[in-house]
Amino acid sequence: MTKAKATVHGAVSLVNAIANQKGATLGISLKVEATVETIPGKGISIKSENKSLSSRLINQTIEKVISKKDLEKNKIIVTLDSEIPTGYGLKSSSAISSAVALACAKIFKPKYTDQQILLAGVEASISSKVSITGAYDDACSCYYGGFNVTDNAKKRRVQFEKAPSNLISVIFIPKDRKRGNLKRLKILSKMFENAWELAKKTNYWDAMNINGLATASILNSNSKIIPELIDKGALGASVSGNGPSISAVTKKDNEAAIKKIFSSLEGKTIVSKISNKKAEVHEV
Repeated sequence: MTKAKATVHGAVSLVNAIANQKGATLGISLKVEATVETIPGKGISIKSENKSLSSRLINQTIEKVISKKDLEKNKIIVTLDSEIPTGYGLKSSSAISSAVALACAKIFKPKYTDQQILLAGVEASISSKVSITGAYDDACSCYYGGFNVTDNAKKRRVQFEKAPSNLISVIFIPKDRKRGNLKRLKILSKMFENAWELAKKTNYWDAMNINGLATASILNSNSKIIPELIDKGALGASVSGNGPSISAVTKKDNEAAIKKIFSSLEGKTIVSKISNKKAEVHEV
């Protein structure tokens, strides 16, 4: 029997990649732990308290890393423990697929590079229809931490750096999980292109704020909240991913003022530190 445990963190959006396949993200400290163990037999068993997880995503990630021959000889047991709320745009799918790929690679493909591990999760996200673009931007910030600006079509990072360690993300999780029509994001593709160009030049907060105004106007009926958050000290504020959560990145001193704005809406607020931590794996 062999057992490996991987830890990967979540992320928030700076630039949504749907319109142009170009995105930017920032790591946060909410984490996913995936433990993979092998016993004689065959088949895949998934243990998790979260019933909304995509078992198809996990199965396909495993099949991208472990060869058919090895899957014939080993039963794979995956245990997932996640702090990231699923289905709110906080990159839980990217974190889960990267953690599962990393733990599987530790056992079966120890020479796998970071890029091979990332691509296993990205390709599984596309083939299991969990993501339209494969969310390479999301996967990068979950895996490497910090700021990541990516060209998702080319699966390439064009800008990366660590984030200031004194920042937090105040995240609003609405009670209503409704999302707007994602296809309509393409209407504002020029705005997203401009935001991405700013992020590429390390002007992350302006990029995030432009993205916030553009995504909120299409995905989220309450676009007035973005300027209010900036007024109360958010460096950047935006719908995260395709929503419906909203993230405001700020210094710790402004936490109460930002929470107060969210308190007028129906839902809950969580606070996460910004993370520069790279994914980790070890044998258990």
